[in-house]
Amino acid sequence: MAYELNGRGYTAVGDYLLPNIAYGDEALHFDCYSRLRQKFLKENHGGVYNKMLLSGSLWEHLAEVEGSCQARLERIVSALAESEGVTKAMKETNQLEWARKMNSIRSRAEEIILSELIYTL
Repeated sequence: MAYELNGRGYTAVGDYLLPNIAYGDEALHFDCYSRLRQKFLKENHGGVYNKMLLSGSLWEHLAEVEGSCQARLERIVSALAESEGVTKAMKETNQLEWARKMNSIRSRAEEIILSELIYTL
């Protein structure tokens, strides 16, 4: 049997009323950063995670985090590559050195993103 209380739908299961939670299609399209953020919230801030999940704002938050992280990653990588002199010309002449430097830059950029956007409340 279905009930409505304070504008939210509930379903009776035995003696309990459980909230009706609908997951949108956007929940299936998250990448690395949004999944890390979800795991962080779930394991370290369960109250915040449950509140966002029950209010329906979790998926919106995770999509926003994913977009912010991707944009920030691009900016940081391009800025570090420019400051360290990693160019397309280097890629054409010395591919191994270019790959080594770009891997280092990307790794550092990801560490910055994790500390600034993922593992904070």
